[in-house]
Amino acid sequence: MCTVDIREEYLNILDALHPLSPETKAELKKHISIQKVPKGEMILEFGSVCNHIYFVNQGVIRIFYFKEGKEITEWLADEKQFFFSIVSYFEDEPSRLIIEAIEDSEIVLLSKKGLESLKRSNLEVANLIIRFYSRSLILSQKRMDSLQFESASKRYLNLLRDQPNLIHKVPLQHVASFLGITQETLSRIRANL
Repeated sequence: MCTVDIREEYLNILDALHPLSPETKAELKKHISIQKVPKGEMILEFGSVCNHIYFVNQGVIRIFYFKEGKEITEWLADEKQFFFSIVSYFEDEPSRLIIEAIEDSEIVLLSKKGLESLKRSNLEVANLIIRFYSRSLILSQKRMDSLQFESASKRYLNLLRDQPNLIHKVPLQHVASFLGITQETLSRIRANL
């Protein structure tokens, strides 16, 4: 698939979030770039400022941080999902999160600077941003609720239901960390299913 097709497909995904006119799509297209990221490469390093909303066109992305010398997986983004370092993006501060490609990936980058300039003069873009940010907040709240109120088994079953490909693409230690459990607990859960 050529880069132009990826941009068009991405714009259609944005259009599904909030309807966009052909003129708005043309304006947004100027602020979209495509990047191929080899497995293991960092998309956002610790201490860098997140200046894009990212989208996984192909591959799998992991967002993690270090706590007491251990890697803690905060988020896993499969194909056709958005991701970014939320605090860094909104506060323009160095990210404490690291974003890494778990496998060879192709990502779409939507420039924050471009979005900010467009939202001032384009109501469609402003409404798209509101829709996107509200979805992001809802996902974050659901993740927090899951970690606080659901059993480890329930969290694993939800992952199998919502993102079944991740189990085969992501190392189990990262899956366990994402679920807030040890790898041994994850192994026991998997053995009991």
